[in-house]
Amino acid sequence: MSWHPFLLSLQVTVVATAIIFVFGLGFALLLARTRFPGQTVVEVVIHLPLVLPPSVVGYYLLLALGRGSPIVEWLGWRVLFTWQAAVIASAVVGLPLMVQAARAAIANVNPMLENAARTLGSPEWEVLWRVTLPLARRGILAGLVLGSARALGEFGATLMVAGNIPERTQTLPLAIYDAVQNRQYAAANQMVLLMTALAFLSLWVVRRIERSPAHK
Repeated sequence: MSWHPFLLSLQVTVVATAIIFVFGLGFALLLARTRFPGQTVVEVVIHLPLVLPPSVVGYYLLLALGRGSPIVEWLGWRVLFTWQAAVIASAVVGLPLMVQAARAAIANVNPMLENAARTLGSPEWEVLWRVTLPLARRGILAGLVLGSARALGEFGATLMVAGNIPERTQTLPLAIYDAVQNRQYAAANQMVLLMTALAFLSLWVVRRIERSPAHK
């Protein structure tokens, strides 16, 4: 078994997780705390990757990142068939899980506690940092772990925008596909067991987070 796909998957997942955290938390706060025209449309668009086939998600990313798109024409950023494209694909499919869990956790924070902090003179950023986020931390962490696990296992959209180039863009799920196609079942078994162990560990962590005491 070659370790390059595994190491590349870790690299992609770490960067995608950072993106998922920043954008996921931002969207979760926006959707949980504000009401605005078109909010339902925004929510649906964010969650579409959960129900769309990965090939469809990948096709939309091809349009967004390919020739003729603003990213290429205006910014000159050619990202297709690079590991960065795999990061984008992984972040897109993992984002809805983070938003879903974090939004629910933030919405369940008792507003009386936040208002009490405001009456004591705390500015909004301090209320968010000292009250809202600590009380919602379990849901935020659970969503981040789930989004990260989904990013690690991404296959279809990654194949569309990053390709399956050994030593360059071949992540662990793509390497498993290649090994099965080439009847390299011993290597496939090793990689499948590794992916299964990582998925099991991710779900175990989520369950531990959910069962941990709300206050320490």
